Amino acid sequence: MPDYDLLVVGSANADLVIGVERRPAAGETVLGSDLAVHPGGKGANQAFAAARLGARTALLARVGDDGHGRLLLDSQRNAGVDTAGVLVGGAPTGVALITVDPSGDNSIVVSPGANARLAPADVRAAADLLASARVVSLQLEIPLETVATVVEVVRTGRASDGAGTGGGGTGEGRPRIVLNPSPPAPLPAEVLAACDPLVVNEHEARFLLGDDPAGREEAPETWAAALLARGPRSVVITLGAAGALVADRDRTVLVPSLPVKAVDTTGAGDAFTGALAWRLGVGDDLETAVRFAVRVGAAAVTRDGAQESFPTAEEVAAR
Repeated sequence: MPDYDLLVVGSANADLVIGVERRPAAGETVLGSDLAVHPGGKGANQAFAAARLGARTALLARVGDDGHGRLLLDSQRNAGVDTAGVLVGGAPTGVALITVDPSGDNSIVVSPGANARLAPADVRAAADLLASARVVSLQLEIPLETVATVVEVVRTGRASDGAGTGGGGTGEGRPRIVLNPSPPAPLPAEVLAACDPLVVNEHEARFLLGDDPAGREEAPETWAAALLARGPRSVVITLGAAGALVADRDRTVLVPSLPVKAVDTTGAGDAFTGALAWRLGVGDDLETAVRFAVRVGAAAVTRDGAQESFPTAEEVAAR
């Protein structure tokens, strides 16, 4: 049996959050609330969300040898995440500068810091850790070449120097790959082909479709079909308050969300993806996993912050 339901390979940031009445226009200065510092980053958020729900979770990431790095490690460990794969040093911990308006919408600028130093060599050195998970979840706040190396190691079952990993979702016994391409970037064909699912919001879907006429349509079903034609095994499109669309080669299903009052959407997509990846890791089919993840994402937007807003399994069941 694999050691972990889920291994998250990705970013770990300190979130520096300021509330604003409205976000500034170009060249404009606005006053905001007191600065709040929270553990964040898409990778760390996904790992935290899954572990808080009860998943056997590990994180492969890089943080700085600084106060923000210690904050992130403490947060992960307190949630129950195995941090043996978290590397320390090489650059300051990544930082996300976040403004949140009264509607709960946010704008984010990320300084990658140590995240940009999570290198292909680090992935190859962690080949045994990759092999020990049922699902590997990825995002794009780390270098794309590092993401591609994760796919390579999972696909071949070995590090590129020929060392065996002992494991092996893209093939029998190998981890299943979940990718949220955020922030969006062009994806190599071999990375797209490994996604099961590719998890995108509307902005990310349109970016990946580029000049494809499907990207100018308003129907998520059209986006999903066009994205599937590019190689992923399945696609999930998150639609905010409308829920999420699930698509594979056989069918397309709209999963509605729960009616909630949004307070802060920061990290909600990460909570969704972490929950989705965990449920796939324990054997749920994709639609069932998405139905659970939609409930987790809906719960996350009802509280301030990212990780501190993520619900437990008991809180999800009570909704």
